Amino acid sequence: MDSKSRDKTGGSMIGHNAGDVTVTIEVRLFNSLCKHAGNRGAVLPLTLPAGSSVGDVLQELVIPPDAVYLVLRNGRDITPSLYRGINVEAILDEGDVIALSGPVPYSWGYGAPVV
Repeated sequence: MDSKSRDKTGGSMIGHNAGDVTVTIEVRLFNSLCKHAGNRGAVLPLTLPAGSSVGDVLQELVIPPDAVYLVLRNGRDITPSLYRGINVEAILDEGDVIALSGPVPYSWGYGAPVV
């Protein structure tokens, strides 16, 4: 199977032109992650190849995964737990709104005990 008929994870894609398909999402940055948007603002439209993941968003915006403490997709938490890191493997769909947050002051991310 040639590279055009495979997605980036090695699985088969449907159709001979699937490599040209993109998804447009909206990324919202909060707290300490706002600085990664630069002058573009904290709400960013992003167009990525179909099959892209949260990890691809972080790579595109040059955000280190260990700086992200919460990931919401369409308002739902897709972070497995505070102790295991974020879900960089979650695949994105057209129109998804991804909210990324760094640690909130006085939270576990800043070293405060979780009660």
